[in-house]
Amino acid sequence: MRLTRIILALCALLSGIILSAQDRIVVTAPEAPFPFEPLEMFVFPNKDFPITKYGAKPGDVKANTAAFAKAMAACNKAGGGRVVVPAGEWLTGPIHFKSNCNLYLGEGAKVVFEDDLSLYYPAVQASWEGAECMNVSPLVYAFECENIAISGPGMLAPKMDFWRTWFARPESHVQATRQLYAMCSTQVPVEDRHMEREGVQMRPHLIHFNRCTNIQLDGFKIRESPFWTIHTFMCKDVWAHHLDVYAHGHNNDGIDLEMTQHAIVEDCTFDQGDDAVVIKAGRNQDGWALDMPTQDVVVRRCEVVQGHCLLGIGSEMSGGVRRVYMHDCHSGDQVYRLFYIKTNHRRGGFIEDVTVENVSATKMLRVFEIDTDVLYQWRDIVPTFETRITRIRNISILHAEAEQSEAVYELRGDARDPIDGIRIEDIHVKRLTKFDNNAEYVRNLTVRNIQVDAIGEGEGTSTLSGFAPGR
Repeated sequence: MRLTRIILALCALLSGIILSAQDRIVVTAPEAPFPFEPLEMFVFPNKDFPITKYGAKPGDVKANTAAFAKAMAACNKAGGGRVVVPAGEWLTGPIHFKSNCNLYLGEGAKVVFEDDLSLYYPAVQASWEGAECMNVSPLVYAFECENIAISGPGMLAPKMDFWRTWFARPESHVQATRQLYAMCSTQVPVEDRHMEREGVQMRPHLIHFNRCTNIQLDGFKIRESPFWTIHTFMCKDVWAHHLDVYAHGHNNDGIDLEMTQHAIVEDCTFDQGDDAVVIKAGRNQDGWALDMPTQDVVVRRCEVVQGHCLLGIGSEMSGGVRRVYMHDCHSGDQVYRLFYIKTNHRRGGFIEDVTVENVSATKMLRVFEIDTDVLYQWRDIVPTFETRITRIRNISILHAEAEQSEAVYELRGDARDPIDGIRIEDIHVKRLTKFDNNAEYVRNLTVRNIQVDAIGEGEGTSTLSGFAPGR
């Protein structure tokens, strides 16, 4: 046993991970430009709870949904361990976590979520685009849990035929969003914000961890999602690594860290119909009331096959965002933007001390963009209940490469509280096709060493799947 522990410790050290004497995995980020306390992750007990022991049968949705619940309960009662999904295809309804449980997807395991809406009732406390509400269950859900994980080489792969019928956002959905917006703006209790009603059509997240602590996401694959793919909401101590994520429907962000503190996302591959790595912090009055900024986040060595941007901040960021560092992340394909900050006059909050360094992609519209007037379709759908301007301070992009871009940077601040403190340094664009830069309502802008090899016509940027770009 001692020899095994020594071997594991040596392997972990080579990966920059430390196995502590207290049975904790310690993950460090000494390269961060701000003090980053090491992540101390839970080590799950060496006990397995195979779903087949609890009645799981290939093709039996009812039996498998019940088996996941029973295995989670048994694992939790025993003090923790692994809920094991063996090789094969397992058709199921939603999976709800309990504390101290590691959902282990074995080699050749494929969890297929049935898209029968009746399976996703009763409603649970979730969120929709930064607003808390009661909604149909996410496909994988945890609420107020600690020490939880999804790991292993297997796959999560929801059926999408039904969820795709909700992509269009019919008038009944628009009316429901108006109601939710009004309820948030007037602080109606979350338990009274029922969005699971017929016709509302607010799609569930694939993975939604709400108010959880000590989360590990390790090594598994994702193929498609009804909505945001991985979403942590008001969570602490998150380690996501070696994930293989593919989802190309509407609003298919890769990973959304919302009101989440102390997180590392590393060595992941994202292929998305929307943004890849996204930092959020609640919407308007909800975000102000919850008052939990997203902070102390490191994103490193991730590959974006395709996505709207490598790193997106906002537009749901009313609780504030601070101390975020992305480095050594790249796309071998095209993106709309490498680094994109978006907000509007309803959001308030702040975005400060963010650095993006050593990033690249092929074609794009902008290397770096800040837009303080992003309202999308909500500009005319819902009114402004209260105006609050977002404070944006100390933002840097350093050492970025682009094969082709329309512009190096476009910064659109707000005259009521201009952007302050921007560094854009060591940017190399092989071909610039429209204009060099634009900055409005920006103070203390530092631009150094922008290298452009050629200016003129280039190849057109394709329309990526999901929502098209635009204000």
